[in-house]
Amino acid sequence: MTPDEMTPDEYYRQATKRNIGIVSRDEQERLRNARIAIIGMGGAGGIYLTTLVRMGIGNFNIADFDTFSVVNINRQAGAMRSTIDRPKTQTMAEIARDIHPGVQIRQYDAGVGAHNIEEFLRDADVVLDAIDVFAQPARLLMYQTARRLGKPVIFGAPLGLSGTLGVFTPDGMRYEDYFDIHEGMAPFEIMMRFIVGLAPKGRHWTYMDARNVEPEAQAGPSSAAAISLITGMVCTEVLVALLKRRPLMAAPRYCQFDAYLGEYRRGRLRWGNRGPIQRIKLWLAGKKFAAMAKAFNEAGFQLLPTADDASQ
Repeated sequence: MTPDEMTPDEYYRQATKRNIGIVSRDEQERLRNARIAIIGMGGAGGIYLTTLVRMGIGNFNIADFDTFSVVNINRQAGAMRSTIDRPKTQTMAEIARDIHPGVQIRQYDAGVGAHNIEEFLRDADVVLDAIDVFAQPARLLMYQTARRLGKPVIFGAPLGLSGTLGVFTPDGMRYEDYFDIHEGMAPFEIMMRFIVGLAPKGRHWTYMDARNVEPEAQAGPSSAAAISLITGMVCTEVLVALLKRRPLMAAPRYCQFDAYLGEYRRGRLRWGNRGPIQRIKLWLAGKKFAAMAKAFNEAGFQLLPTADDASQ
């Protein structure tokens, strides 16, 4: 029987058959009925989507306002010669539907902002943070809204050839408390707190060249290997969240696996970045990147999409 001759149910059973044994058939059906909201269809978000579709997740909300470009080729699942200048959401939705024709996807082609973030998150079981590192206002809005709506947020950070995993739950530590981010902070200070909080051990800096960070272009070094690494970590945690097999790795817990160094580091920051050791690390990070402070502050962050953007 060819795929075109199969009913949607038969196609789904065959396409997810090799999942059984890691999950039960009943659990697979629970995954099929789940909905995941992913903000960002670039480096991490695109491969989160295709991986979760292959795992049998049946429903998604996806958002991104950007198009693919040649510089995305090194790490983004949807970036190919044939997709340059194409909208990321449309491209990734097509790829996902080619994997599982029955997958249900709501696209937000102009991104999400204050005007539609609640709509985007409201019916999601789990939220995935795949927001660009230079879009901190969007990230804060997303975490605050998800917490108010009672949604867990899972994220990963590709750092060098390592990956981190983080989770914020509605009844756990707040995002802004863990990173110790406050209104009125300069972009440079926010970025330092974000970077240090992501990977408290920071072992990737032993082989990464920080001089290649480009605040003006809102870009920095990246690798497809690290993107693939965090995808396994994040999508496994999504499965845990949906099937409730164990407690989530929620903040103030953190972990980082560096495949290059062969090191796995995990721990618990009781006070987040407010702890005394983290404050020392923040001071050291500030010194390390001091020459870039002006460039970070002048470049600022990506602006939040608005309702006007969506209507254009």
